[in-house]
Amino acid sequence: MTAPTTPSTSGQRRFRRKSERIDDLAAGRSLSAEALRRLRRDPVALTGAAIIGVFVLVSLAAPLLAPHGATETFPELQENLRPGQIPGPQPGFPLGSDQLGRDFLSRMLLAARQTLLVGVMATLIGLSIGMVIGVLAGAFGGWVDTVLMRVTDVMLAIPSLLLAISVAALAANPSQTTVIIAVAVVSVPIFARLLRGSMLAQREADHVVAATALGVKRPAVVLRHMLPNAIGPVIVQATLTLATAILDAAALSFLGLGDADPGRAEWGLMLAQAQSYLEVRPALAFFPAIAIIVVALGFTLLGESLREAIDPKGRR
Repeated sequence: MTAPTTPSTSGQRRFRRKSERIDDLAAGRSLSAEALRRLRRDPVALTGAAIIGVFVLVSLAAPLLAPHGATETFPELQENLRPGQIPGPQPGFPLGSDQLGRDFLSRMLLAARQTLLVGVMATLIGLSIGMVIGVLAGAFGGWVDTVLMRVTDVMLAIPSLLLAISVAALAANPSQTTVIIAVAVVSVPIFARLLRGSMLAQREADHVVAATALGVKRPAVVLRHMLPNAIGPVIVQATLTLATAILDAAALSFLGLGDADPGRAEWGLMLAQAQSYLEVRPALAFFPAIAIIVVALGFTLLGESLREAIDPKGRR
């Protein structure tokens, strides 16, 4: 007798997915409950969520965690500042001093709050404006869709960082507000295009056709039947856009188009200021760069896992 053949890896995955869908139908789970269940089992999602959780907690508790203020200088650090020397770690200052004799650890912690504020505000503004454009284009179509999408196409044709630099450069006095606006403008066409596509898919759905046939007014059909079912991919994209917003904000600050206030610590600005001291103390650039990369990675990991959890067809 011949031994039974072992199913291939791809066949095992297909069988497991079918089994999961059968179990979900039998248990009567909703889409959100099923997505949450998948996220709990996904180590990539848990890793991203852990990074984001630590980042948010540190940002919110930064004034309590930071031993000193962002602009506070210390004589014991300044007396050791020389053209070729910046004090490193010492008692009371775990990460040592920056180029002006300030506590580097305190500035790193306080900068996390500014990074979170810029990323969240820029994403929320871009999401709000993009949703308005996407809803109008996807719900009404015709010349409204044509005009709005052509403007969106022009914005998408410009590289995101170049567009952000162009918007930020228009400001006479760069500030945190100009950075938020510049980064938000970059994300508007992304949300608009994505929501417009989801709205177009919902226009032919059975529940939308039924509501229209029953005489439900157009605004009610759009807001009650189309938008709630089309907003899922947009929420997922918002998580991914947060990572991009943090990187773009840091890039603008690095290029000198960010907040020029020396009393406000921000990772991108700290990274730019450290370029003149790389040979003296590389840690001044290393820690802000690692913080930016890790936080952006956390949002990317969670966003990609959330996308796969909501859309099982796109799972690996």
